[in-house]
Amino acid sequence: MKQVLVIALLIMCQFLSAQDYKFGKVSKAELEEEFYPLDSTADAAYLYKYRRTYYNYRNSKGLEILNEFVYRTKIYTKEGFKYANINIPYVNPEEGESEKISDLKAYTYNIDENGKITKDKLDKDGIFDEKISKFRHLKKITMPNLKEGSVIEIQYTLKSPYLQYIDDLEFQYGIPVKKFSATIENPDWYIFAQKSKGFYAVEPVQSKYGSSFTIRSKQTIDTNYSRNNRAGGGKTSSTYYSNNKIDVTYNVNKYEAENIPALKDDEPFVSNINNYRGGIKFELVATRFPNQMPKNLSTSWDNVAKQIFKSENFGGELEKTNYFENDIAPLIANTKSNEEVIATIFEFVKRKVKWNGYLNKYTNKGVKKAYKDNEGNAAEINLMLTAMLRYAKLNAYPVLISSKGNGTPLFPTLRGFDYVISLVQFADNSYVLLDATDPYSLPNVLPTRALNWNGRVVTKDGSSSWVKLTTNKHALEENMVMVKLTDDLEVEGLVRTKLDNLNALSFRKNYNHIKEEDLRAKFEEDNNLDVEDFKIVNKENLAKPITRNVKFTSEDLIEEINGKLYIEPLLFLTRNTNPFKLEERKFPVDFTTAWKDVNKVSIQIPEGYKIEQTPEPMAIALPDNIGVFKFQVTSRGNKINTISILQFNKALIGAQYYTFLKDFYSKLVQKETEKIVLTKI
Repeated sequence: MKQVLVIALLIMCQFLSAQDYKFGKVSKAELEEEFYPLDSTADAAYLYKYRRTYYNYRNSKGLEILNEFVYRTKIYTKEGFKYANINIPYVNPEEGESEKISDLKAYTYNIDENGKITKDKLDKDGIFDEKISKFRHLKKITMPNLKEGSVIEIQYTLKSPYLQYIDDLEFQYGIPVKKFSATIENPDWYIFAQKSKGFYAVEPVQSKYGSSFTIRSKQTIDTNYSRNNRAGGGKTSSTYYSNNKIDVTYNVNKYEAENIPALKDDEPFVSNINNYRGGIKFELVATRFPNQMPKNLSTSWDNVAKQIFKSENFGGELEKTNYFENDIAPLIANTKSNEEVIATIFEFVKRKVKWNGYLNKYTNKGVKKAYKDNEGNAAEINLMLTAMLRYAKLNAYPVLISSKGNGTPLFPTLRGFDYVISLVQFADNSYVLLDATDPYSLPNVLPTRALNWNGRVVTKDGSSSWVKLTTNKHALEENMVMVKLTDDLEVEGLVRTKLDNLNALSFRKNYNHIKEEDLRAKFEEDNNLDVEDFKIVNKENLAKPITRNVKFTSEDLIEEINGKLYIEPLLFLTRNTNPFKLEERKFPVDFTTAWKDVNKVSIQIPEGYKIEQTPEPMAIALPDNIGVFKFQVTSRGNKINTISILQFNKALIGAQYYTFLKDFYSKLVQKETEKIVLTKI
């Protein structure tokens, strides 16, 4: 096996040294390759990933950022076809300057039945433009004549007027990269911090070079001739163009790597896999323009918060109250406690203003317009909520957060926050977190998208501090099952399920819009049961847990072998597989919230049978009070009672605990799948 690996590596090195990555020069060897030599499980691979980012000046446009991209991708399997569906995000606001995609070319390469290379060009029918928000669009590309074994190539340029932003540089993906090359060139007017992310690093080769560009400007001069003035003549003017040469030094960072391994998104409980894939984030920390004083920007989290707070689209919106005063004053006039005030205003905002689906830390149309339109983005809704709570004499503050999809901000950055919620602090320093964008959220029960590590509380003077976003309230699922075994070995019974806290919110969000008969069919399919009666209670009553009552029968929960009956103590609630498969996991396990599952099962055995064997009890715990599993089976008369409790007290479990967690689940699965054995009397 070692010899095979060595040979494969030698072949790979020879192939790389001879490989031509010039656009359009796809080789027959690449097309004939049946699997990626260093990872035979890969469905596709980037044979070449190229990017160049640099600044350019044009008299018609001014200074702009150009991003040139070239990708060459090999498709090995049908599952790899998704990597031929290319999405290019770009900024295209309803008002203001837009990014532009130009020089787009793409081809699909195959080998025909005669062994010749064929080349299919992407045409306009394969290019679609999709609006994904008021600010961003997506250029969606579907490649032609795609087959297993195809190689696709695409090149394009993204031009951006947003000079203070350099897009993240990604080294690592869900598929391997054979050859990677990227160059980032920025003028020394813009000073960027470069922060590594993930577990794969590429060290840049740094250099500098000098350059210049000429700004051509039009000027008009008024000329007054004395004789014309004396003769009553008017003014005359002349026009000329001036050329101003500006010298600039560019900082260059070149990143090159070969055989970058994939980091696949196939493990459970991962909030955002891109947090752990290798790459570089760029954050503007200072500007040094000619003939101007240097300006330092987001050098600390406190500075970041202050910059955001100073915006009229953030801090300025908190000062506006006249648009809601006539509605809020009578609403809270008879409230008797702070908790009642909070609940009243919170529910009012949720009913009054619907979330439009857009995440933002800044308002778009403003709180007044959102209030009037009964619709707004996350900032408009939750800044409005904060202002109303302050109007009610409560210590309310906005909280800047990074949503789950935005990743975890690892260093001070304006782009690290994309969302805002609200906090009310009490005299004893306890607090409650509120997010009115979700109609099913409750105080201290935030929607999943908001539960991302810590948030930054911004006070009235713009100072800030961290606050934990996850709650100590466990997301609860409790099942109580009562069944009896009939003489013909069928199971008949009832199950009552209670869902509370985040589990209740998630259920309402995911299923309240689905008809009950469809939920019944899904429950039957998921649990392999025949449902006779199905009822969900408290779907709209947020003050109470969701309750689901089901009457069912099943012929598949008992196994008869040589006259003995074998039954899993938890019936259809048994956990049969360990979700953790990797030998080693470098990134944490993210459960989103602390959670607790309680299963209680009572089984009445039929006449003519006795209990021969039941599983032994078990109680195991993870280190540092992370979690616990308790399992016990008891019997009395013709009744067998089982209780199983699985509880995790932390939302995020560090990678250092992965081995313990995997072993913990292995023992749990082994215990729950042990059988109760009944024999005939």
